[in-house]
Amino acid sequence: MTNDPHALFRAWMAEARASELNDSNAMALATVGADGMPSVRMVLLKGHDERGFVFYTNRESRKAGELAADPQAALLFHWKSLRRQVRIEGPVSLVSDEESDAYFATRSRDSQLGAWASDQSRPLDARATFEARFEEVQARFEGGDVPRPPHWGGYRVTPVRIEFWQDRAHRLHERRVFVRDGDGWQEGLLYP
Repeated sequence: MTNDPHALFRAWMAEARASELNDSNAMALATVGADGMPSVRMVLLKGHDERGFVFYTNRESRKAGELAADPQAALLFHWKSLRRQVRIEGPVSLVSDEESDAYFATRSRDSQLGAWASDQSRPLDARATFEARFEEVQARFEGGDVPRPPHWGGYRVTPVRIEFWQDRAHRLHERRVFVRDGDGWQEGLLYP
């Protein structure tokens, strides 16, 4: 049994990739609005290492505005087929332009075009409006590479707390918690 939460996460993620039917990298991202109201939505984990957990989005979206005002977040992975979940809490920082560019280049062309066409989280009068904008962007970049929009990029959640929850019979679950302590981690157990 490892006492390194990143190694444990990698092991659990590998099992989830093999067992989850769709989006084993889906995670709930919780932020807080200016009014103190929590907000949660699903995003996809696109990178993980000892520095943290990375996702990408429109930096003019609601979530981005909330992170700009209060750069802290909580993440939750729930792998139903494995009967496990991982909770992560920590400060959030922007991913470098170079890292954002590299990831953007791996996206499908339509996803790249969609990043240009969408005013994510803003009101939309009709689906046809968005579809027309998508067609305009297609024409704009026809025959060439699609660069990363300046308003689109990555965020990194640097964990200060990671909890691993494993379902057990009769609700006698196992909960391991790791809390950042300087350059290392303090490990403990929680009652189910």
